Amino acid sequence: MKTYQVNKNGYYGEFGGAYIPEILHQCVEDLKKAYLEVLESDSFHKEYIRLLRDYVGRPSPLYLTGRLSKKYGCKIYLKREDLNHTGAHKINNTIGQILLARRMGKTRIIAETGAGQHGVATATVCALMGMKCIVYMGKTDVERQQPNVKKMQMLGATVIPVTSGNMTLKDATNEAIRDWCCHPSDTFYIIGSTVGPHPYPDMVARLQSVISEEIKKQLMEKEGRDYPDYLVACVGGGSNAAGTIYHYMDDERVKIVLAEAGGKGIYSGMSAATIQLGKKGILHGAYTLVMQDEDGQIEEPYSISAGLDYPGIGPMHANLSTTQRATILAINDDEALAAAFELTKMEGIIPALESAHALGALNKLHFKSEDIIVLTLSGRGDKDMETYLNND
Repeated sequence: MKTYQVNKNGYYGEFGGAYIPEILHQCVEDLKKAYLEVLESDSFHKEYIRLLRDYVGRPSPLYLTGRLSKKYGCKIYLKREDLNHTGAHKINNTIGQILLARRMGKTRIIAETGAGQHGVATATVCALMGMKCIVYMGKTDVERQQPNVKKMQMLGATVIPVTSGNMTLKDATNEAIRDWCCHPSDTFYIIGSTVGPHPYPDMVARLQSVISEEIKKQLMEKEGRDYPDYLVACVGGGSNAAGTIYHYMDDERVKIVLAEAGGKGIYSGMSAATIQLGKKGILHGAYTLVMQDEDGQIEEPYSISAGLDYPGIGPMHANLSTTQRATILAINDDEALAAAFELTKMEGIIPALESAHALGALNKLHFKSEDIIVLTLSGRGDKDMETYLNND
């Protein structure tokens, strides 16, 4: 049977692998040897599930919208990752990775963050486990995501503003990798998305797959079948999307729709529509689709949403796109803002700007009345209030 899952060498089709500096070779090898053994062990599973239930508040609800469903003439369910502790899906991954770090004897945790949600989730689990935490964040994002910066600091993390490049997520990731190169023996790098060298894309997808696992059970209870007609999620690096589709990737009955950040328009030069603009190349340790010029220099991405502002994409999603398993839509800033205000006024839910891109895809799809759509609301809008107020 054809599969879209990772193969034993860490590739999704032609994408993936581990292209890393020699100094990190041992770190990545150690991680590769440890991650499956730990993730599949009973003791890890028990502790992980307990923390997801009692600390994160899972399962997250699957909510059938009323007015939104009526407007689009079908059944639209929202997978409410915004209701997790810390306000996004990111905590599913950070809890799993810190349990792994502890089992591998690491004492110092580093992370990169764009919108700040992964930084907050990492700082949260470091406080929970009493570990030292350093978060790299682009200076541009530090300025536009002040509430999350303050939260990380209150949780005991050191936030380091990065001033290279356009001072956003790509640059924060570069700095985190440099740090890892300098401290390979005691440091564990908690990557926030399905990017980076193997085994990170697979590990993060597995930890986020709790989302699709719950969707299966919840749909069975609500609809008498465990699959939807459409799954819709936003993609930057791709972790909430990977979690949403994980158990459905090989089920061709389910249409996968991924919404990336069109910025001010795909061809405006101010966009983060990586899958549609990207060419094959290597970024942050993986062979994937990358926004780059003729000389292979990374082009700076742009999005109103700090969490989607990344010039690459996880290898899983690059493969889903090139094999045409997924439909990729670029949602521009204005469409995302309009979709956010629509959900707020119709359902009383203020979404994160990232999730608003997924909501913006609804307008571009044509549904039948019997269609069941599950859209993952990956985060809540508290962190984006200033942007919303400035664009109301």
